[in-house]
Formats: sequence, C-alpha cells, structure tokens
Amino acid sequence: MARWYIIHAYSGFENKVRDSIIAEAERLGLSDAVEAVEVPTETVTEVKRGKKVQTERKFMPGYVLAKLTLTDDVYHLVKNTPKVTGFLGSGQKPQPISEREAARYFGGVEEAKAAPKKHVNVDYEIGDSVKVLDGPFASFNGVVEELDFDKQKVKVSVSIFGRATPVELDFEQVELVK
Repeated sequence: MARWYIIHAYSGFENKVRDSIIAEAERLGLSDAVEAVEVPTETVTEVKRGKKVQTERKFMPGYVLAKLTLTDDVYHLVKNTPKVTGFLGSGQKPQPISEREAARYFGGVEEAKAAPKKHVNVDYEIGDSVKVLDGPFASFNGVVEELDFDKQKVKVSVSIFGRATPVELDFEQVELVK
C-alpha cells in the first residue's frame, strides 16, 4: 500500500529531485510503486514598485512529498537520487505521514491555487519615506505609520498645508523613496 513520505533534499533542488525520482522510477520499471512526487508550493502576493505581483513560493523548502509503496528497490532509488539527503524519520527506517497530514500540506497548496493567500510582502516598513503614486494625494511624500496586512492597507502621514495628516492607502498606491 502506498503511503506519503517526506524526502529531505538540498534546498533549491526540490523540483530537480522530483523530476529525477519520477524519471528513474520509469527507467527501472517502478512507476507503479511511485504514485506521486510533489513539491508543495503556495501563491504569494507581493507588492514591488507599487504593483501587485503573484509569485510561487515553496511551502516547505528543502522537502519533497512522495506517495510510495516502499520496497527495498524504491527506498534505494530515492536514497541514491542526487541531491537527496534522506527520508524524514527516526533512525534508519523512513516514517510515513498520515493521509490527513499530507492533505494538510496539499490543502494549503489547493487553497493557494483557489484563492491567493493574504500573504503580502511590501518593500517598505514603518518609519520609511514613501511616495504616493495615485489617488487624491498622488506625488505627495510621507512616512509609513502603520501596515495592515489583513486589509492590505498602509497608513501614511503626509504633510498637507504644513500639517501632518494620516492617510490610509492600498499597498500598491505607494512606493519606497530611495
């Protein structure tokens, strides 16, 4: 019976490890024992230069999930794959993870594909000087006072007629002044 296993790989080589395991399994006629090999990723929205950009990010860097019927041949195939340091588990025996735990990793992946997470990276932080790009305060400069990642809003203190006035804007409406 096939179970999910976590394979530890060199960070940055997860996709290469996945492709190598699948290709080697086909070459050795072990495709039936290697049901699936996945690199869990998530879609993250970042704000760069005032624009929203969606990027794929590895959900578990340095790890690959594989649904395997673990025979000696499959074990050696995975262990001898370049850039693989081994299976996750105690001692010499690989420990499978439950279907529920595997679903949790892929649940995160499916959610990310269905609706991108509210996980936004901005290239400015509290106290930084920013320039307002659009809206009624376009071309005003101000200082970031607050960041609200849930609402994807930034509160900027701009000087209007010599008075500091807090203004709430979307993340992509401002950019860092360099």
